[in-house]
Amino acid sequence: MKIQNALLANNEPLLRDLQLFCEVARRSSFIAAATEIGLSPAHVSKRIATLETLLGVKLFNRTTRRVNITSDGEAAFIWAQKILENVESMLESLSGAHSEPRGTLRISTSLRLGREHIAPILSLLRKRYPTLDIWLELLDRRVDLIGENFDIDIRVGEVQEKHLIAHRIAENKRVLAASPEYLARRGPVRVAAELAQHDCLLFRSRDDRFGVWRLVGPGGPETVKVTGPMAANHSDIVRQWAMDGHGIIMASYWDVAGSLQEGSLLRVLPAYHQPADVWAVTAARSSRSAKVRSCVAFLREQLAEGPFALAVGG
Repeated sequence: MKIQNALLANNEPLLRDLQLFCEVARRSSFIAAATEIGLSPAHVSKRIATLETLLGVKLFNRTTRRVNITSDGEAAFIWAQKILENVESMLESLSGAHSEPRGTLRISTSLRLGREHIAPILSLLRKRYPTLDIWLELLDRRVDLIGENFDIDIRVGEVQEKHLIAHRIAENKRVLAASPEYLARRGPVRVAAELAQHDCLLFRSRDDRFGVWRLVGPGGPETVKVTGPMAANHSDIVRQWAMDGHGIIMASYWDVAGSLQEGSLLRVLPAYHQPADVWAVTAARSSRSAKVRSCVAFLREQLAEGPFALAVGG
């Protein structure tokens, strides 16, 4: 630990300037980088100027509207990322395999999953590991894990990027549901193909094709093109519309478990579902990090059996 402290103390100004530089490069803006880090734009600009003087190159072309990275800046960006990653790996290695995970952990996930489950679980994680600093962003879009500098993206459904590592942290499936009022008015759905004739309330999730429901039933996989009078990019809204009697929804079981239990929603085609496990997605370089490994293991544990576990359903 003395070695680590000495390394950080002697090189902290340069490492902080490299971190600032990487943030400006990712966002192409001094203002956006300053807001993200919690510093003034003037201070960020001053530190970048100091780094440019040290390196003897111009890192950015500055205009009134935008900051554009130069060719020298692009080369420096690649080196800066490697340096920061190697320093973090070295400090973790020197601290020993059994030491407490530390440092900043940047996590992204979707809105409802993040608010109802991930955020309270991270609160428990911080109590277990008080040397961790946690930054959580709730987004209704898929993030660029590497480009936006996240350590973990928590996703529902299939992970398609071959260059990322997916850790399954919870079983999950999406189910179909509608209110008793809607089903009494429009009649039951007997086979998956009949969904095309019903009002289907569409939720624009982070990664699914809009208006296409892929289901697994007794006869295997089926795909149905669905339409409906209402759509939103927030699952809370779509679920409420379903309870108001406007149509059929497809949602994660844990998202509608309470409504099903109280009877404000009923299962539609209960023999059908869409596989949609929950994954913690990491870049290859960060998957070896002690803080990432500890977080993934804790999420898997808590989502299965903790106070904020996901309802799996039948």
